[in-house]
Amino acid sequence: MSAVGGVLFDIEGVLVTSWKPVPGAADVLARLREDGVTRAFLTNTTSRTCAAIARSLTDLGMPVDPGEIVTAAWLTAEYVRQTYPGRRCWILNDGDIADDLEGIVQDDADPEVVVLGGAGPRYDHRTLSRVAELMLDGVPVVAMHRAMSWQTDDGLRLDTGAYLAGLEELTGRTAVTVGKPSMRGFLVAADLMGVEPDSVVVVGDDLAGEVVPGQRLGMTGVLVRTGKFRQSVLELSIDLPDHVIDSVADLPTLLDTL
Repeated sequence: MSAVGGVLFDIEGVLVTSWKPVPGAADVLARLREDGVTRAFLTNTTSRTCAAIARSLTDLGMPVDPGEIVTAAWLTAEYVRQTYPGRRCWILNDGDIADDLEGIVQDDADPEVVVLGGAGPRYDHRTLSRVAELMLDGVPVVAMHRAMSWQTDDGLRLDTGAYLAGLEELTGRTAVTVGKPSMRGFLVAADLMGVEPDSVVVVGDDLAGEVVPGQRLGMTGVLVRTGKFRQSVLELSIDLPDHVIDSVADLPTLLDTL
């Protein structure tokens, strides 16, 4: 693994599915640590803080430090603080992530900025219609990510990107995306590891949302056949991954060849 400066992992669909560990994931993370390979974790998870994710992974036998994790919510809070300091924000999201939103002024009634988190039960017809009205009135929208879906242990779930497409088509306005597939998080994660992007291996289950954006920055892309992976998507894609493996358990063998 001498040519590998660091490995950047997606979490959901790669290391866990519905927070149940993917077989072999713990052993892979342990081997990387033993071999002195730097790790980081870039996730579009919007329902848990970095600290909570670290605790959950550690409880599953994958010891991770919160400082190794970059979430879409954390990136979004940083972006909003810099771009809209002191503005009133309507944060449409489920989950207790207050610790990662420090400094964000929240006001659902009279927002100056709309912040869209991960899709869930709150994304109902009336709520999305209000988002559309605010967009038409010129209120800026910031999306924590633009993922189209995520995989659970009982099926696929539509995510924020699927709704954004319709909102943008209706209003003629474009939401700013902070998390994946935006390249912002990949660069932050590489900086976190202290390595240049061209020495990073990025591992994900989403070709368009994770692997290809990393490759465009010079990272080596590895697509796993777990989580939301679909063979039909791979076959129809113009952009192809550098490598495809059955699961993260096969990663050490691949890294030994790089």
